Amino acid sequence: MLTVYRNGVVHGGAPGSPTPTALVVEDARIAWLGADADLPDVTADEVVDLAGALVAPGFVDAHAHVLETALAATGVDLSGARSLTEALDAVARAAAAGEGLVLAHGWDETRWPEGRPPTLFEVDRAVGAVPAYLARVDLLSAAVSSAMAGRAGCVDLPGWSDGVVRGPAHERVREELRVTDAARREALHRAGLALFARNGVVQVHEHSVEALETRDGLAALLALTAEAASGLPEVVGYRAELCVTASDARRLAEEVPGLAGVGGDLRVDGSLGSATAALRAPYADAGGRGTLLLTAEQVANHVGAATRAGLQAAFGVVGDAAMEEVLLGFQAAAEVEGYEAIRAAGHRLEHAAMVDTPALARLLLLGLTVSGQPAFDAAWGGPEGMYARRLGPVRAANLNPFADLVTAGVPVAFGSDSPGTPVDPWAAVRAAVRHGEPGQRLSPAAAFRAHTAGGRHAARREGTGELVVGAPATFAVWELAAEPVVDGDVPGRTGPRPLPDLDGPAPRCLRTVREGVVLHDETA
Repeated sequence: MLTVYRNGVVHGGAPGSPTPTALVVEDARIAWLGADADLPDVTADEVVDLAGALVAPGFVDAHAHVLETALAATGVDLSGARSLTEALDAVARAAAAGEGLVLAHGWDETRWPEGRPPTLFEVDRAVGAVPAYLARVDLLSAAVSSAMAGRAGCVDLPGWSDGVVRGPAHERVREELRVTDAARREALHRAGLALFARNGVVQVHEHSVEALETRDGLAALLALTAEAASGLPEVVGYRAELCVTASDARRLAEEVPGLAGVGGDLRVDGSLGSATAALRAPYADAGGRGTLLLTAEQVANHVGAATRAGLQAAFGVVGDAAMEEVLLGFQAAAEVEGYEAIRAAGHRLEHAAMVDTPALARLLLLGLTVSGQPAFDAAWGGPEGMYARRLGPVRAANLNPFADLVTAGVPVAFGSDSPGTPVDPWAAVRAAVRHGEPGQRLSPAAAFRAHTAGGRHAARREGTGELVVGAPATFAVWELAAEPVVDGDVPGRTGPRPLPDLDGPAPRCLRTVREGVVLHDETA
């Protein structure tokens, strides 16, 4: 299969060469790059007139939940609800539609004038006898109806509080939502991945949790997307199960062929929104210091087990006390396994919102990658945002220090935590460029690399994602409302490359391609 793309702008080519306007794809690889006037005389199976569109490396979503993304797309989106009353009204309409189960997601009480989650009475009044599960935006807690609580048997478990479930109670409810029918599960996986492809995402890092997804379900998802011929983005699998020995990790890898890592959403603490992230100093508005869910000893055992099994270890960590605990665990593992072995393993930390100077030094020493979500800062940062209310303005200003990390040389990858935030990679790039703290803003090129090449590095995948001759034909085509701008890249990397004007309207994805296979197409 030979495809010619012409009359566009290509984010690629050899360093120092003019910006290409055309490329030729032969089967799975880029066969040629250059100017339209220099296009080779070939017999093409397809010629795509880009009409000025931008061809750029495909995005990598380094932290997402495919099944939950699909379920959320079919449920009630509460992210735009301006009040508790408005959210409950939306849930009531869904219950009245008679679907038999109400699934909703995205509510955030810190944005509501009521400043609190719904009570059991309020949810029951909205849905009656219908089972309902209303996930908070951080995916770590939910409000449920009496019918759902009864079905799950969660009322007497830790974490139950007047219809809001956290911890063990939340996990029990999520077990009730597991999709065990293989045909329905595959349909949901395909629907979730199609949403990523529509937004120019070619690789998704799935952070699977026991409560919602079985090992078989994760194995099926990895098998479904293993080859580009599937017509789906590649899925890199992480499983949040705590391991003690290398045998634990190896058994898990045997049951889930192709598994990249153990962990991901293996939580060391909770979230700032729920005031459960583990902090050194108390919350400014809620009191308390959050909760540590893992000890340094557990972290050390898990890291050692993963390292010996040839897998990545990954932990979800938010607060500064949690960061201190997880790094203490990594350091203990390094004393046993050797620092070179730990660095070579490519272990990673998810979220990593609070990184001070000592933590930054240890991240470098241990060779850890940080997988962050710039959309979090866009949603909750700033002087009036939730971060400032929870922590006070001084501590809040030090959250999500992307520039410090990149400048120091810590590998950084970006993701959405979908359905926690929408699958919108350009919005994430824009959020990193417009970070609420000016000193932590990235250049557009550095932010774009974190959401493309950074994700590939985080998954230990070969290649940089650069569009050069001989590289995999994996990219997205973007319709731009304005002329692209040229932005300098990270020093010593690729040199200037064209990117969308982030101050203008959002680019529209016209085509997504993985190794020459078209995953999404609106070019006709």
